[in-house]
Amino acid sequence: MADVPAIQTEVKRRSLTEKAYERIRSGILQGELPVGTVLAESTLAEQMGISKTPVRQALQLLRTEGLLEVGARRQLVVRGFSADHRNEILRIREALEEIAVETVCRQMSLEHVDLLRLTLLRQKRAVDTHDEETFLELDEAFHILIAKGANLPIVARLLEQMRGFARLMRLGRSQPPEHLQDILAEHTRIVDAIERRDTSEALAALHDHLHHWDYLLAANDGGQPPADASA
Repeated sequence: MADVPAIQTEVKRRSLTEKAYERIRSGILQGELPVGTVLAESTLAEQMGISKTPVRQALQLLRTEGLLEVGARRQLVVRGFSADHRNEILRIREALEEIAVETVCRQMSLEHVDLLRLTLLRQKRAVDTHDEETFLELDEAFHILIAKGANLPIVARLLEQMRGFARLMRLGRSQPPEHLQDILAEHTRIVDAIERRDTSEALAALHDHLHHWDYLLAANDGGQPPADASA
């Protein structure tokens, strides 16, 4: 017979690891833990009021995800991205999003389309209230929701990782309200095509959307858009 207390301890440990992972990841993606920040287990554990074990496990997950790297003194630090890294990330993201959009046009339910429409409404509210942080969180959720609607959990997980990288690369770059309105219009075009099951138009809308914003990202870095300019 299974040891119930042991099982309960394991569940609690996993829960603490997940909470630590989400809190640290959020701090990285929101810029509270900038590139180059050294993440010490003991300090983080004290700040979160938990033991070092779940923090250590959370940090290893974030290292596996690619948000952390080993620094010069063997410490885990928040990772930076070179131009080559950015190009690789954006191209992988494009490939994943194309798979999701092509698949979802064949099988997305109307209920899931409604969820996408609801996300668009929430994005509009964020634009109207000049809430860029909420808008960008919904932007990430929008693209991942498409993959989930296509019943592609592995693609959704990989997209979450790639879009986390992309969000890191955007840190410190405030977008004017008209740019957020453009993103909303591009998202709407994608959803309209998905609802019509128009795969060609959905892929074209996705390509234009990704190309537009990756070009701006490269321009802000003083670089060039990714190869094939779409990522």
